Amino acid sequence: MSETLANLLQENRRFEPPAALADAANVKADAYEEASADRLAFWAKQAQRLDWAREWDQVLDWSNPPFAKWFVGGELNVAYNCLDRHVAAGKGDKVAIHWEGEPGDTRTLTYADLHALTCQAANALTELGVRAGDRVAIYLPMIPEAAVAMLACARIGATHSVVFGGFSADALSGRIQDASAKVVITADGGYRRGKPSGLKTIVDEAVAQCPTIEHVLVVRRTGQDVAWGERDLWWHETVETASTEHEAQPFDAEHPLFILYTSGTTAKPKGILHTTGGYLTQASYTHHAVFDLKPETDVYWCTADIGWVTGHSYIVYGPLSNGATQVMYEGTPDTPHKGRFWDIVDKYGVTILYTAPTLIRTMMKWGDEFPAAANLSSLRVLGSVGEPINPEAWMWYRKNIGHDNTPVVDTWWQTETGAIMISPLPGVTAAKPGSAMRPLPGISADVVDDEGNSVPNGGGGFLVLREPWPSMLRTIWGDDQRFVDTYWSRFQGMYFAGDGAKKDDDGDLWLLGRVDDVMLVSGHNISTTEVESALVSHPSVAEAAVVGATDPTTGQAIVAFTIPRGSVDTEGEAGEALIKELRDHVAKTLGPIAKPRQIMLVAELPKTRSGKIMRRLLRDVAEHRSLGDVTTLQDSTVMDLISDGMKSAKSDDE
Repeated sequence: MSETLANLLQENRRFEPPAALADAANVKADAYEEASADRLAFWAKQAQRLDWAREWDQVLDWSNPPFAKWFVGGELNVAYNCLDRHVAAGKGDKVAIHWEGEPGDTRTLTYADLHALTCQAANALTELGVRAGDRVAIYLPMIPEAAVAMLACARIGATHSVVFGGFSADALSGRIQDASAKVVITADGGYRRGKPSGLKTIVDEAVAQCPTIEHVLVVRRTGQDVAWGERDLWWHETVETASTEHEAQPFDAEHPLFILYTSGTTAKPKGILHTTGGYLTQASYTHHAVFDLKPETDVYWCTADIGWVTGHSYIVYGPLSNGATQVMYEGTPDTPHKGRFWDIVDKYGVTILYTAPTLIRTMMKWGDEFPAAANLSSLRVLGSVGEPINPEAWMWYRKNIGHDNTPVVDTWWQTETGAIMISPLPGVTAAKPGSAMRPLPGISADVVDDEGNSVPNGGGGFLVLREPWPSMLRTIWGDDQRFVDTYWSRFQGMYFAGDGAKKDDDGDLWLLGRVDDVMLVSGHNISTTEVESALVSHPSVAEAAVVGATDPTTGQAIVAFTIPRGSVDTEGEAGEALIKELRDHVAKTLGPIAKPRQIMLVAELPKTRSGKIMRRLLRDVAEHRSLGDVTTLQDSTVMDLISDGMKSAKSDDE
């Protein structure tokens, strides 16, 4: 990658931590020095935050890279660390989960409640023949039973494979078959956008192709009619009648905890395998450090779905290992109205909020009046996860949600890394809008050029990890060679998962999205992320997606799909004028080389169910090709909207 990638977007704003938060912060600046002096001793100290049945003999075995073993010889039980030890410490009455259903029904589960339910589920699964090492598929809406199912598997040493409840029968069956799961845990359905959606029917279709499935355990959530077969069992008749007594057995630190499939849109999905001791150590530590969690006073809310890795690490394992009180919400952010999220923050007094840039930009589009109508004064730390956040969305988040004095921790990590790798520390870092800043203590991240050499400050290239880390993936389930080829073959001795990044003049890190999303325009590497950020910095733009389209003159040309803010006039000449203004705005912000050839004003963008923009489909539109697979879209009619509502600007001669 050339340096052109690095030097387009400049950002000089900095925000120091509030003095009171900095003084009382869980992690101070000396953690960086401690970790750099002896990285393995640092991680061994963090592992002591957990209860171990047997101490480890060796912190890290890296004798056969890239196959790591952490806390070798150590034994522990993940569910014990998330539940039993808090109950034993007299905190059984503390609220673990404030659950809010989309229709407005609520449940409050204490640590004692969650412990009892998990013990019942562990006993029920054991009764159904599930043993340590067996795989259990979980396909549930955002209800407490999703966390219970995961913890029950962890308790008995079964490896869980959670599949997002919006995936199709084909996606579900493929994941069940790959893992050879014995049991599926699902529900009759869940609530989404004001009405019940069916899950059991999708499971029935999927397991018809899965001979390894012996039982389907069904939570009654909506009460809708479902077909019933010999292997089907109701959760309330099976789990909730089981004994609440169950003794957690310790497992080896490298015992498989879960498989989580990255949703490949073209090839077979990759089953990312995470194990026990190292994963829990880093998930627990980063939740404590990055969010500055004070378990006695904080109310934490991660808005992710349990089907994504964020739900694993920062709804279930990180928060519960730290004894947090958290909010879990079943539904969509605009049901029954666009202020639902902020009402929930207000209702439960949420102090820490962790959400995605996609959602932040959607909230910006809806308007400032919705957060303004709720009392958000309880919030003290804001987090961002899932993709790079553009500076304007970061500023809106801080100002409108964080009353202009709340640290924003923009976190970089992946399904594969298991836990947060790069992030500001809220009590230490003078944060820059849009930057993930620097690797956390104990993490060795770098930006390298094509040859694997570190780029200087101000340079751009490939984001790599130079040293193993505790929560790293151990392999791709059933395919060690694919693991090596996918992540470790591009640069000798370094992990590379496909993201571009740059270092600014201070050496702070800026994520630039997937390397696949870098455009080569007249010999210059330009990141889609930076062009999107430039567009969204214009007051008329709510959201933007940028792709490179084949161009006979420049090799690739920049094509932008832009959602205007609600009050903006886009009809006729006004729309044409806006398009010209936006093209000029990008040229002024980033330089003439980054001026889009075309800007199309659209009502919506194609997004996956996790909120990621599917640029592949936009590329098809930009190059006038027939559309590829749209089955993973949250709303497949969006592509029709784009085609119908498209307004294009002819490129000028500049």
